[in-house]
Amino acid sequence: MQALQIFGDRDLRLTEVAPPPPPGPGEVQVRVRAVGLNFIDVWGFRGMAFAKRKLPLTVGAEAAGEVAALGEGVEGLAVGDPVALYGAMTCGRCRACREGRDNLCEEVGGVMGFHIDGFARERVTMPARLVVRVPAGVAPEQAACAPVAFGTVQHMLFDNARLEPGETVLVHAGGSGIGTTAIKMAKAIGCTVFTTVGDDAKGEKARRLGADHVINYRTERFEGEVRRLTKRRGVDVVFEHVGPETWNGSLLCLKRGGRLVTCGSTSGVSATMNLMQLFQQQYRITGSFGCRIENIRQSLDKMAAGMSPVIDTVLPLHAFAEGLARLESRQVFGKIIATL
Repeated sequence: MQALQIFGDRDLRLTEVAPPPPPGPGEVQVRVRAVGLNFIDVWGFRGMAFAKRKLPLTVGAEAAGEVAALGEGVEGLAVGDPVALYGAMTCGRCRACREGRDNLCEEVGGVMGFHIDGFARERVTMPARLVVRVPAGVAPEQAACAPVAFGTVQHMLFDNARLEPGETVLVHAGGSGIGTTAIKMAKAIGCTVFTTVGDDAKGEKARRLGADHVINYRTERFEGEVRRLTKRRGVDVVFEHVGPETWNGSLLCLKRGGRLVTCGSTSGVSATMNLMQLFQQQYRITGSFGCRIENIRQSLDKMAAGMSPVIDTVLPLHAFAEGLARLESRQVFGKIIATL
């Protein structure tokens, strides 16, 4: 079968690989139809963590497809069912997994497509507990946005930041896959949404998604605009995933006792901060990585109810590197999807 594999720094090749074994007890084989591109794919493409993984490695951390075969004892799924796939090989045995906190697995085997072979291949066999049935009416290209884009935002905003109806939230990079999703999810519960974008065209699109206040960070200091628009009070929640370029400005945007939740660091991995500001203003800062499997189900239910992901481009699998280049240059609005 075909698989898209990385052989070294920025070296992606569409290759022929052996098909996976038939599913064993408790396993499902899935015919992959769509793969979502994410910044973790960009990091892998750049050569991060090569020392910790075996090359060549099949890429792709987020995907959807349909059940091709079932192993013994699998219930709740049937051949032909559309499914979304959890993007980490969790153990299913540790306390965190048993309690449904899958992204805190104590014995995780790695992130698919980054540490271990991912989803950019025709078929994959995996534990049934990591396969989530997709509701009727949700297309594969949409379902492929559930495990990372929608799931990450669901976990960040509601599990971690505890966003409440009517609150104020600043969403950074409102044109990104998770940024567009965060705008939609926050507006759906009646929040006032501030967002940052890199150009006016993206700003207009963000307004159409429902953003109340759009700030072009290339022409305005976002922290000054947020403080001005909130009459220096600040926002309840900051949705952060940019890193050092925005970190201290994000803290200045928070109200006293505000919450910052972060899942990324696309502008670097280290930042300095004023600790007196942290404790005097009683900020709550939460790191968030991935999501729980339940967050994928919640995300798919939102899609089925009409909250469609924003999809910038759908590409064939062989154009995956082109999609990564667009992500890296930030010339996207929403998600890029590769289809098989």
